[in-house]
Amino acid sequence: MALFVEVVKAKGFRGASEATGVPNSTLSRRISMLEKAIGLRLLHRTTRKVELTEAGQIYFERCKRIVDEAKLAHEQLGEMLAQPSGLLRASLPVDFAVTYMAPLIAEFAGRYPGITFDFDLTSRQVDLVSEPFDVAIRMGQPENSRLIARPVASLLPHLYASPQYLKRSGKPKEPAELKQHECLNIVRGGLWALQRGAKSVQVSVGSRFTVNNVGLIRRLATLGMGIVLVPREIVADDLAAGRLVPVLPDWHGKPMPVYALTETRLLPAKTQRFIEFLKERLGKV
Repeated sequence: MALFVEVVKAKGFRGASEATGVPNSTLSRRISMLEKAIGLRLLHRTTRKVELTEAGQIYFERCKRIVDEAKLAHEQLGEMLAQPSGLLRASLPVDFAVTYMAPLIAEFAGRYPGITFDFDLTSRQVDLVSEPFDVAIRMGQPENSRLIARPVASLLPHLYASPQYLKRSGKPKEPAELKQHECLNIVRGGLWALQRGAKSVQVSVGSRFTVNNVGLIRRLATLGMGIVLVPREIVADDLAAGRLVPVLPDWHGKPMPVYALTETRLLPAKTQRFIEFLKERLGKV
């Protein structure tokens, strides 16, 4: 249909070929197949040009209208993708969202004024199939293999403690000395894998506290209860305020991936733009 319109507009196969990049012979063959399919002659062919038959004129007007409508729809779709709108429902990790993502969310909202937001801050594994979320941002390896996981960042955990804790217990100079310290764990199992350049060590650490909430672990660290191993982005406010300071700054833990989880690969523009934005901004971390 579109090729037929181009041939008519160019008044010949050569001009249409130059406009579309389709060879003359291919254009001629396709028009012949079209005429055969509808059972009507659409063009009078001469050595210099082509002219519409009466049936061809009627068919051309209809085709042109359809092609023009398709182009308009494509342009409108492009505008929608450039300025997406609607309600974006997202599940975010509590402490990472409050401490680090808040200014990014404000920046994204300013960039796309047509989007409204419904954020659920929780550490639980939300069900993207049965719950009305467009996307869930999670730290660590995804547990649900049925979901589509798009990596948006990789954060490096470092060691931090409060000045009062270090004044009371001393500052470790080597990873092995962590065995003599209170080390606050987010998960069970007291084994920290640390790396400095190409050198890697594993240290068995102990603590009176094992907590499955980053916010509480961070708060306990600021209150002088021990050393914590978390990404800098989680404790940025505490570092700026002096409530926490780096410990063994040359060493870091295993990279912690951040993923955008969705139920499907077919995403509306608002969700696509949100994921792309986070990947752009968090990828610079």
